[in-house]
Amino acid sequence: MSLTHSMNVPLDVLLAKGPQIVEAVADGPLRTVKPFTREVRAEIDSNELLPKSIDFMKRQKAAGKPFFLYLPFSMGHFPNLPSKQFAGKSRIGQYGDKLLEGDYHVGQILDTLKELGIDDNTLVVFASDNGPQGETTREMGNQGTPDKGNAGPFRGELGEATEGSIRTFCFVRWPGKVRPGTSSYAMFSTMDFFPTFASIIGGKLPTDRPIDGVDQTDVLLGKSTTGNRDSLLTFIGADLVAARWKQWRMYFTDVQPTGIGSQRQPGIFSSSAPMAGYPKIYNIEMDPHEDLQVGALFGWTPGPMLEVVEKYLESVKKYPNPPAPNLTNFKGR
Repeated sequence: MSLTHSMNVPLDVLLAKGPQIVEAVADGPLRTVKPFTREVRAEIDSNELLPKSIDFMKRQKAAGKPFFLYLPFSMGHFPNLPSKQFAGKSRIGQYGDKLLEGDYHVGQILDTLKELGIDDNTLVVFASDNGPQGETTREMGNQGTPDKGNAGPFRGELGEATEGSIRTFCFVRWPGKVRPGTSSYAMFSTMDFFPTFASIIGGKLPTDRPIDGVDQTDVLLGKSTTGNRDSLLTFIGADLVAARWKQWRMYFTDVQPTGIGSQRQPGIFSSSAPMAGYPKIYNIEMDPHEDLQVGALFGWTPGPMLEVVEKYLESVKKYPNPPAPNLTNFKGR
C-alpha cells in the first residue's frame, strides 16, 4: 500500500485538507461528507450520531424488523468538546460538560425505545473500551484542569496493558432477562459480545477463522458467577505484553513512564522494554493497584498463563494474525 489515497491524491494534499467525515454502504466506495473540524466534533453527537440512530430505530420498527445499533459517542474521549447546549454546564471543565451531554443522549436513546414500545424487548449494552486518558491531556484545551477520568483503584491509563487501562465498566439492560440491580465480576472481554449476541439470536459463528470471544450468555442471565472465560491475553500493537489467568496477571514487558511532572509521557507514549528473564506477576484480586510482585511467593502461577500463551502461539500457526497498526514502520505501505 502506498502513501497515497486510492484516487492517487498525494499525502501532503490530504494532510493539508485535514480530517474528513466519510461514509459508504457495503462494498461501495468511500464518499467524503464534510471536513471533521473542531466545531463539527463538538456537535457531532447531538446533530449527527443521535438523530441518525433514532431515525434508524424508527425505520426498523416501522418495517417490523429487528435491529443492531452500534453507537460510539465521542463523550469522554480527548479532546472533549461539548456542544453549545452543554458547554460550561458542569463544575469540572470540558470533561464534565461532555459527560453531562453523553448522559442526556443515552437517555434519549432509552426514551426512544420506550416510545417505540420495544424497551422491554431490547438488549442495551453501555460500555467503555478502555480506561481513562491521563497526563498527556493535561492543560490541553481545558483551562489548566486535567481533561481526563480516573482509573480508581487500578494502575495505569489508556494505551498501557495494565488493569487501569483495560478493566472498564459495562452496564447491561434487558428487562425480564438481566436481573436489575445485580453486578458481576466475571472476566468478560469486549470480544465476547459477538458470540454472546450470536447465541442469543440463534446465529452461527464463522468456522473459517478463530473466534477470540466466548459465549457469556450465562453471565448476563445470572446463571454463572464465573462465566466461560478464565484467561485473557493483552497486546500492544503486534506484541503480546501481558496475560491474565483467573486473579493472576503476568507482564512480559515493562511499561514505564518517562521523566516526571510535565515530562511524564504515559500510555502509548511511555517507554517499554522486554523483561530480562522473569516476568512480573500480581494478584489483582488482593492487590488491584498491582503494587506487590508475588512471583517468588507463588512460583506455580506462570504455568497456567504460559499454557494460555502456548495455545495462542499454536493457533497463529494455522491462522496468522493480520498486521497490527504501527506508527513508525512504513515498510510495504
